[in-house]
Amino acid sequence: MTRSKRYPSEVRERAMSLVTEHRDQYTSEWAAITSIAEKCGMTPETLRIWIRRTQVDSGSRQGVTSDERERLRELERENKECAVPTRS
Repeated sequence: MTRSKRYPSEVRERAMSLVTEHRDQYTSEWAAITSIAEKCGMTPETLRIWIRRTQVDSGSRQGVTSDERERLRELERENKECAVPTRS
């Protein structure tokens, strides 16, 4: 089982900006992400998720934004609280 780590926002921002700045020096975005993630002490998947989430939130990539995702969670929580059990 893996243990989740929290990275300071400065580390997140720096890693993401390094990918953006140096993307053209690699054969693919994934190659850049893999290399930079290793140097920053995180998994490539962690860095990739941060980059994708930032792209969605900025509108440069399609998907559900962080604000929309949070609102959906709130609505689902409210629905669970208000749900009346039915008898079979």
